[in-house]
Amino acid sequence: MTEMKTNKKILNAAQDLLSKGGANAVSFDKVAAELGITKQAVLYWFPSKSALLAAMFIDWLDAEAQAAEDAVKSAKTANEAISAFVTEIVSFHAENFDRFRMMYLAPQTLKVGSQVSRKDGAIGEINQVTSRLYGCLAEKLDANSIEGRQTAFIVHSSVLGLVMMLALADSISDPLAHSQSDLVDALVSRLAN
Repeated sequence: MTEMKTNKKILNAAQDLLSKGGANAVSFDKVAAELGITKQAVLYWFPSKSALLAAMFIDWLDAEAQAAEDAVKSAKTANEAISAFVTEIVSFHAENFDRFRMMYLAPQTLKVGSQVSRKDGAIGEINQVTSRLYGCLAEKLDANSIEGRQTAFIVHSSVLGLVMMLALADSISDPLAHSQSDLVDALVSRLAN
C-alpha cells in the first residue's frame, strides 16, 4: 500500500464505521480491525482521535465544495447559481445525515482538547476548502469580492439551517408538513433576488 492509499483506506473505514454506528463506533481499534492492520498503523497516520476526526471532516468538506463547484459552474446568472448551490448542498447532505451531523454538529459538542486545533494544521486546510466552497458561488454573484463572499457565506449558512431541520426531523421520524423540494424552492425564492 502506498502512503496515500493507506491514509484514504483508514479514512474510508472510519467513515464507514461512523455511518453504521455513529460517533461512538469510531475507535482506533475498530478501524484497525476493519482493515486488518494494527492500531499502531492507524496511529502512524492519525496520532489522535481529533486528527482522525479532522481528516474525516476535511475529506467531507472537500466533497461538499466539489459538489458546489460542479453545481454552479454552468450557471449564467447569480440567481441560477444560488438555485444550483442551494439545491446541490441540500441534496449532498440529505443523502447522509450522519455525515452532516459529524461535519457541522459534532465539532461543537466535542470537549476542548478533542477539537481541531490551530497547531495541527487542519484549520489551514479547512480555510482552503471553505475558500473554494464560498468562492465558487461568490464569483457568480454580481458583487465585489467581499460582498460576494459574505453573500455566499449567508447562502451556505441558510442551507445548513434547512439541512439541520431536515436532519432533526429525520432523527425523530417526524414527517414534515412540506417536502424537501418545496422547502428548497422556498429557500431559493427568498435568497435569489
